[in-house]
Formats: sequence, C-alpha cells, structure tokens
Amino acid sequence: MKTLLLLRHAKSSWADPARADHDRELNRRGENAAPAMGRFLRDKGLVPNLIWCSTAARTVQTLGLLGRDFANQADVIYSEDLYMANEKTLLECLHQTHDEAESVMMIGHNPGFEDFAAELFGDGDGEALLEMNRKFPTCGLCHFEFDIDHWADVAPDTGRLVRFVKVKDLQAASAAVN
Repeated sequence: MKTLLLLRHAKSSWADPARADHDRELNRRGENAAPAMGRFLRDKGLVPNLIWCSTAARTVQTLGLLGRDFANQADVIYSEDLYMANEKTLLECLHQTHDEAESVMMIGHNPGFEDFAAELFGDGDGEALLEMNRKFPTCGLCHFEFDIDHWADVAPDTGRLVRFVKVKDLQAASAAVN
C-alpha cells in the first residue's frame, strides 16, 4: 500500500508585478495556511517518507512552513520539472520514486495538480472528489492510497481518494472548537 499526498502551494503574493512567476513568494495568508496544514498532517500521522517539491519560491516556502517534521523526517527532492507541470510530467516523476518510500508528498501548482488528482481517482470519497472538482484552492491537499508495491505501477483511475482537505475548513473547525 502506497500513500500519495498532493499539496498545492500556499497563497502567493502578486505585490510585485515585475517579479518572475517562479520567484513569487507567499503572502501573509499563505504564511498562515501552511503551518495549519502541517499541523493537520502531523495530527493524522501523514508525515511522508519522501517529498517531491517544485523549485518555485512559493512551493519551497510552503514546505518550510509545514514544520520541522517535514524537513527532518522526509527526504526532499527539489525538481524544476514540477514547476507548472502537467499530469503526464507529475506521473513520470512519481514513477521515479524509490519503492522504499511508503508515503510520498508532491508540492506543486495548478492546473496540473487538479488535473493529476482527477486523473488518478479510481474510487474512494466521491464527495471529496466533487469538492476538489469545484475548486482546488491554494494549500489544498488530496490524500490518495494505492494498492501497489511499486510507484511505477501508479496509473490513471487506480487511486483511492481518502480525503480532500482545504485550509479554510481546518480553520473553521478550529474556530468552532475554540
């Protein structure tokens, strides 16, 4: 059994229109969202063994703000190929993952992540799929499981969608508790 976590980067800033897209950093909302998602992942026992991360500033910052567990416990592969990648490129990267990694996170961008998640869906939480198809917001997370031993066996329509999580929902749940 393999676990795949697809995390779209947190909200980025458009304050400097002259800045290259690859170099855009997170805005304040993004800086608050990433740690909230990190806490959720830790609470659910979803700290991955390996992380694929786009080289864009906003994805690298998102990873850094998830928390220490993610830097210390997971190997990280920074790949320029993930920057604005389509679903074919994302699948090719995933196929290169070593099989010792039982849980993998990919941190990247839309529209590629949204398209990739929709392509992977084979069964699972249909309501989460509908929610994801409505909008895959910044710092949104898809949690898939695959009944395979080798990452190279991941194919379209083979993933079981466990959950789709939005930071907005995590924050609303936290506010309701407090």
